[in-house]
Amino acid sequence: MHYKLLYSQGINAYLFYKDGKEITEYFSAENEWVNSPKSFMQQQLDIYYIDTIEQTDCFCLNVKDLVFLFDNFPEMERYARLSMGTVFGHYMDRITSMRFTKAKEKYQHFCETYHDIYYRIPLGMVSSYLGITQETLRRIRAEK
Repeated sequence: MHYKLLYSQGINAYLFYKDGKEITEYFSAENEWVNSPKSFMQQQLDIYYIDTIEQTDCFCLNVKDLVFLFDNFPEMERYARLSMGTVFGHYMDRITSMRFTKAKEKYQHFCETYHDIYYRIPLGMVSSYLGITQETLRRIRAEK
């Protein structure tokens, strides 16, 4: 399953492992494209894994097939550019949130960003994503 672009019908987490600990970086919702961009475009293993949080069906697309779509259907290339801009914007917001906000603000930003799915994501993955402990996350959630 390496080097594929997947269209997923469930919630997924992008994560990696550091010192035996799972670090969550990003979530995708139903009916979104899912992949490790580095692995997909460079055709090599990446540190990131994709973990399905809920039961899901995936449809796979290889790089050569995607290139064919780009070459023959300009709207697909435009869609990809717009999608990458959205992902880039998300990561810029995430970096700003991680560097310049307190835990409660990080959680609020997370809930706004993932407003359709945040309540379906396990707390351990949420705390990992936010860079805070589960205890801190529980306290923040209890304040609401």
